[in-house]
Amino acid sequence: MAQAKTCVGLDVHVAATRAAVLDLETGELRRQRLSGRSDEIAAFVADLPGPVRVTYEAGPTGFTLARKLAAAGVDCLVCAPGLIPRAATDRIKTDERDAERLARLLVAGELHAVALPSIEEESLRDLVRAREDLRGDLMRARHRMAKLLLRHEVRFDGPERNWTQAHLRWLRRQSFAEAGTRRAFEDYLGAVEALALRRGQLEADIAELLPSSPYAVTAKRLMCLRGIDTLTAAGLCAEIGDFARFRHPAQVMSYLGVVPSEHSSGAQRRQGPITKSGSQHARRLLVEAAWHYRRKPGVGPELRRRQADADPALVAQSWKVQRRLHHVWCSMEARGKRRTIIAVAAARELAGFCWAVATAG
Repeated sequence: MAQAKTCVGLDVHVAATRAAVLDLETGELRRQRLSGRSDEIAAFVADLPGPVRVTYEAGPTGFTLARKLAAAGVDCLVCAPGLIPRAATDRIKTDERDAERLARLLVAGELHAVALPSIEEESLRDLVRAREDLRGDLMRARHRMAKLLLRHEVRFDGPERNWTQAHLRWLRRQSFAEAGTRRAFEDYLGAVEALALRRGQLEADIAELLPSSPYAVTAKRLMCLRGIDTLTAAGLCAEIGDFARFRHPAQVMSYLGVVPSEHSSGAQRRQGPITKSGSQHARRLLVEAAWHYRRKPGVGPELRRRQADADPALVAQSWKVQRRLHHVWCSMEARGKRRTIIAVAAARELAGFCWAVATAG
């Protein structure tokens, strides 16, 4: 694109938007208050002296504005909020100052762009995140039920684990003498069963829509790996997007926040817990998948089914991943490391292998 003449920083909110317009030829800065509607914002920016570059922070307002600006021929950078430089002594925060800071940082090239998903990719991401939100709601509903039973010393002594079909049948047979407790129990049980039903429906929807989504090929490749089924593959694809935008597996590890934090100075090097940057959902999926590599390498019926029509090179790579990550588990357990730490270390390497599988060929 030609050298920009005007740079615009937008602090976008639901009800109103603050715009800071910086003329690069004269250095003049002017401010404008706009509504929160993307059509009005796009029309305002399109009327500015061009070429125009625009930026705003990624957030709950989504990417509709970026798409409308692109349709109007305006270069728009949606920046990552967590990577915006901020002065340690800056104690004043207003919408006008935020918009001005974005405009000046855009000129300086100090902003980091986030990947702009297509409408189809964002649609699948919405579905995956809806299922993740529902998973959290179900977990909290189960906890409430368990605490109620614990307060009244009602224990499940069956051989099965909690929340299995046997446990649910046992719950339906429970009764309490006090009316208040009985009605609270019935409400908790109804919430658990309703949320479980909704979760099952969303999982079926994801399995149905994934083969026709833009991530179909990548998801099928990822499912060749042990511990990564349909839901995990869909979640990783929706949160990471195009794996090919990363040039090295270490960038994927850093993007997902599974690399150690560091505070080094001079000759001393200090590393701490993982950074936990990026998507918490994708990081949880990776850690859950990494636990599967505790067991000795092997190909079970489910993994064999997922690898049935796969490229032999990917199947060979999957076997290599099993041997490598099982070795990580064994060597770190021999050194006395906690299993939770080992799972994170294995997840870090698994992220690199996912990148290699997704970008193979």
